[in-house]
Amino acid sequence: MKDEIVKVTRNYQVTIPASVRKKAEVKEGDLVRVYYDESENVIKICKYKRKRLTIKLGKPLTVEEMEEAVEEALDEALT
Repeated sequence: MKDEIVKVTRNYQVTIPASVRKKAEVKEGDLVRVYYDESENVIKICKYKRKRLTIKLGKPLTVEEMEEAVEEALDEALT
């Protein structure tokens, strides 16, 4: 794979080139994990695979149970 050069914007944003997005299967709305690898002295971007939140059905859910499930999912998405 050939190298791609991208510009860092004023807000420190970069665009992931289409060729890299395709290989990494990154789509709009996906989460990516960004970290600095000190051993290699590089910034790495990895597709973030989140766990699916499941709720057992069979009984009506209360508003509180739904809100708790949403908060839990958001917390997991940000970690």
